Amino acid sequence: QVQLVESGGGSVQSGDSLRLSCTNSGRTFPTDNMAWFRQAPGKQREFVGATSWSGEGITYYADSVKGRFTISRDIHKYTAWLQMNSLKPADTAVYYCAATYSRDHLRWPGAYNYWGQGTQVTVSS
Repeated sequence: QVQLVESGGGSVQSGDSLRLSCTNSGRTFPTDNMAWFRQAPGKQREFVGATSWSGEGITYYADSVKGRFTISRDIHKYTAWLQMNSLKPADTAVYYCAATYSRDHLRWPGAYNYWGQGTQVTVSS
């Protein structure tokens, strides 16, 4: 059973860094891909980045975070991380990790089968 638990959110200043973690407490990885999304108040859930659990863990990112955010994962720890550097106030949102059996449409929230509870990230100027 897939149960995603995020941690690592908080309040920081512009330019600071945070690292979010997402652990599958069910300690299984039947899904092919995982991703990070975020949702700011009054806005739709937005794709941040995604990676595959198998192989080399190819990653890709939204243009808004490319070069600042990095996804990594350790399949033996059933955990993925989102390293966020050079944070901006526009990055303020609740961040969610998600997992999917799908190999397509990975930027679309509807493609995901499992979601974590979310963790708040607040960046002040």
